[in-house]
Amino acid sequence: MKTPAGRINRLFGTEGGVMLSLYAPFPDDFAPATTPLFVTIDGLEVPLWCSRFERRGQTGAVAAFDDLDTERRAEELLGLEFRIEVTEEAADDDEFYMEDLIGFEAEAELIAEEQGAHRTVHGRLADYYDSEANPLFELELEGRAVLVPAAEEFIARIDFEGRRIKFVLPEGLIDLQTR
Repeated sequence: MKTPAGRINRLFGTEGGVMLSLYAPFPDDFAPATTPLFVTIDGLEVPLWCSRFERRGQTGAVAAFDDLDTERRAEELLGLEFRIEVTEEAADDDEFYMEDLIGFEAEAELIAEEQGAHRTVHGRLADYYDSEANPLFELELEGRAVLVPAAEEFIARIDFEGRRIKFVLPEGLIDLQTR
């Protein structure tokens, strides 16, 4: 079974290297010589074999792929989510981390308390910022990035199989700040 394991974010160097954001399910014992990363290109599942893989903290890595040795070729991968083959044993683990939600399609129902009105906006959950004081989700909603508290009371539903999350937020929350 293949599970979403990260996203290819930006170029690194001039010889086809890229920066990766790793989701929580990405294995600590990843063996690049024997395990490919899978991306979907033009509707086809394509294995990417790492010629270089170097972790950068818990949620980042630098990679280069066999057969992609130029900046132009690596550029075609930017923004793609990659998957990794997981064993049945790892797949049975029901625990999840907030980082697992990165890349989910997001729906936010905005409630205006005074008027009793609401509206719904759509986008995606772009990132998660872990902080003991104030963990935050970065949502891309209607073409702009907003930060919302990663709090249970704002999450209405999570569909792991469909990779969707629904939030219920106070109307003015997404207008407080933008990046």
